[in-house]
This record gives sequence, structure tokens and C-alpha cells, in this order.
Amino acid sequence: MRVLEIVEDDSLTTEQKIAELREIESEARGLQRAASEGPMDDDDGWQEDLRQVRLALDKLGAKEPKKGAASL
Repeated sequence: MRVLEIVEDDSLTTEQKIAELREIESEARGLQRAASEGPMDDDDGWQEDLRQVRLALDKLGAKEPKKGAASL
């Protein structure tokens, strides 16, 4: 799993790990939004991925980004 690889990569600083995880989170949220435009499906397949990214970010001490009106 990419999230675990990032968290365990000793060659990256904490800030670099957080930046990479935020990128994955952003991509997953975009895919989740795209999936929501199709037929209704309670489990779009991205919720667990987002959960794993969020847990990893919390473990690294990342602060929750400010949410705007268009945030999920």
C-alpha cells in the first residue's frame, strides 16, 4: 500500500510525507466526487483509502486543512 510505504520511508522528512499523503488524499477525494456523479452507490470504494490516509496524517501530526464551501 502506497500510504504505508510513505509513512515508513526513512528518506523522507515528516513534511515530505505529509505533502505526499495530502496529494493522495486530494486525488482520492477527486475520484470520490467523480464517482458520486454516477449512479448512487453508498460505497464508492474510496472511503477506506481516505480513512487510511487520514490515519497516517494524524500519526504524523498533520493538522486538518481548512475546509472551504466546496469541500467534502
